[in-house]
Amino acid sequence: MAAFSGDETAPFFGFLGAAAALVFSCMGAAYGTAKSGVGVASMGVMRPELVMKSIVPVVMAGVLGIYGLIIAVIISTGINPKAKSYYLFDGYAHLSSGLSCGLAGLAAGMAIGIVGDAGVRANAQQPKLFVGMILILIFAEALALYGLIVGIILSSRAGQSRAD
Repeated sequence: MAAFSGDETAPFFGFLGAAAALVFSCMGAAYGTAKSGVGVASMGVMRPELVMKSIVPVVMAGVLGIYGLIIAVIISTGINPKAKSYYLFDGYAHLSSGLSCGLAGLAAGMAIGIVGDAGVRANAQQPKLFVGMILILIFAEALALYGLIVGIILSSRAGQSRAD
């Protein structure tokens, strides 16, 4: 068996980071989609002409899963211990990258779901609330975007632990 260069347990943490990014982001996306989708369905019974206008929270929640996918792909392509040494620093950098993106996506999905549900129902009763709902949704989506940016920065730190 060939000698392994780097730490043998380090890829575990890297792959855990990739999984965490995707799983938590998709949990946020699923919650946001389900919660705001219930609001759209409930509102659509009374005001069916507003259904397409009220689909915005569902779309914004779905984007959260894409953020997790991006980080998971970045992390998984950075884990190749046979090509380059992979140390615990690299594994921890990838783990923190995945957790920052994934947990930010989960929090954003919860916010989008709650605001989307209440917002589309309120918009059915008072159309002037639409712009306010969209602004709140944008700020909730920005939380996940912050996690994505920090995840990219942390992931880029992997490989800088030692000079090879």
